[in-house]
Amino acid sequence: MKTPAMKRWMTFGWTAALCLTACLQSDMSFADEYYEVRTIVLGDKGDAAAVDQYLEKALIPALERQNIGPVGVFAPKANSETKEGSVFVIIPFTELGQMESSRAALAEDSEYQKAAADYLGRDAKSPPYSRISSELLTAMDCWPKTVVPDGTLENDERVYELRLYESANERLGDLKVEMFNAGEVPIFLDSGIQPIFIGQALVGPQMPSLTYLTVYKNEAAREKAWDAFRAHPDWKVLSKNPRYGGTVSRIDKFVLSAKPYSQM
Repeated sequence: MKTPAMKRWMTFGWTAALCLTACLQSDMSFADEYYEVRTIVLGDKGDAAAVDQYLEKALIPALERQNIGPVGVFAPKANSETKEGSVFVIIPFTELGQMESSRAALAEDSEYQKAAADYLGRDAKSPPYSRISSELLTAMDCWPKTVVPDGTLENDERVYELRLYESANERLGDLKVEMFNAGEVPIFLDSGIQPIFIGQALVGPQMPSLTYLTVYKNEAAREKAWDAFRAHPDWKVLSKNPRYGGTVSRIDKFVLSAKPYSQM
């Protein structure tokens, strides 16, 4: 059944049509994507400049040569509740095997090795970061492809939000995914919440879970969009469906700004 949000959404163009079709016609064939969400924890002795230099000048150009992208790189916004001292890197892949082949390609890429020499050449006494934590996601039916809306990268005031929804067990985690696929995303767009990617965790430090990244014109737009979402009549109906009760046991929210070289 099409909710009012879905009906209005049909006028929003390609982005909406793509996701709506996936939600309503799940038997159609879409090429899934996979996402690595890499969190670089700088720590007290980390070298943020060295990490930026590596990502901008070495890793992202090398991934471009492998036709991998767009790659997003983000840092916590100042004065947000997000923990500082971390860099978030989002890498999309078209298939699982691409992750392994990409690592092998980096090892054989002389341009990458030259650009990354300072970063890779550090010893244990001068590491550029404290640790890296990663999760691997698979794209969900409701948002099968990475979408960076036109004009996003030209807006210096844009704000991002990365959310991780953790569930108490696998059954509840799958139900939360079902809830997204059943109609949560149309309510997002109707409220002004623009997804870039949405994925269910295959591997990660917090399981079972799903993670998604959204973008807004500015901080005021982000706050307004979430107020609209919470008040949306379709969300009030969906959130009270007993089938989806208790599907989320923990929410991690990161309010982010894009690095100047980010492709998202």
